[in-house]
Amino acid sequence: MRIGFALPQFGPLAHHSEEIARFARRAEELGADSLWVGDRLIAPVDPSVGYAGTEVIPPEFRAALDPFTVLAAAAAATERVQLGTDVINAPWYPPAVLARSLTTIDLLSGGRLLVGLGTGWSPEEYQAVDVPMAERGRRLDECLDALNAWWTENPVEYRGEHWTVPASHVDLKPASRPHPPVYLAAFAPAAVRRMARRADGWLPVAVIPAKSGSPDPVAALTEQLGGARAAVEREGRDPAAFDAILRINPGVGASVDDIATTLVRAGREAGIQHAFVDLIYLAENPGQAPGPGPAGAGAGAGQLSVPLGLPRVWSHT
Repeated sequence: MRIGFALPQFGPLAHHSEEIARFARRAEELGADSLWVGDRLIAPVDPSVGYAGTEVIPPEFRAALDPFTVLAAAAAATERVQLGTDVINAPWYPPAVLARSLTTIDLLSGGRLLVGLGTGWSPEEYQAVDVPMAERGRRLDECLDALNAWWTENPVEYRGEHWTVPASHVDLKPASRPHPPVYLAAFAPAAVRRMARRADGWLPVAVIPAKSGSPDPVAALTEQLGGARAAVEREGRDPAAFDAILRINPGVGASVDDIATTLVRAGREAGIQHAFVDLIYLAENPGQAPGPGPAGAGAGAGQLSVPLGLPRVWSHT
């Protein structure tokens, strides 16, 4: 299995942005296969919708670095790892702006970009970007069409209900041909149908440890992935060519053993071949996380580390 890690983009670690390049470089040296960013804009004081089925916004989202800038820094500091977005909330961005940013990162990295797109869940974030949340699905569809045109045509022209790109010369194309692979985060039925029609793969999530009364995360993943591939087949596409990259969200109390066990089971039971671990909730301050040297080596206060001792994860898997 290929294993990656989220870059230190949120929460206390975001206050040490000057260390992102070192984190990315050291993770690559230790054997990571991919590095990832997400897309949070604000943390509302009184959210109308909480995060992940709760009524609150995690305090870690009160500090959030720009995903495109973080990925650009990681691209410049690394040579081999793939660089992914899980996810960029596509309806927030005019497609031409999004296409320029993603193309630049793919070129900077020499074609290592994995594009994960979604629609988000926070009404307040949609208010902040002045985009009607009720239009998010239609805007995502238009964004996918416009991105494809930007990446594969020259001159580029796109005209939709919400977005327009006048006929324009766009000589810079991604290093990945015909374009970087596009993954979608999808759980609602309409989103699953869109993913089945249009995406190169799916971005599922497993939360560990499972909440009391919740289904086993790997068993749920296996069932959901089977449903996703069945939907792909119904669209006349080859489900064997449909990829899935799993994000593992360890909560407080999760151990290296918990993470490794989930990775092994996801590979054996669901056929997952690529996963990454998001450690946002496991590093309350940078000086407490295990350091970037041998497993268990400490990091000094104010230094970012490669959390949980990456070599220990691979030794378990």
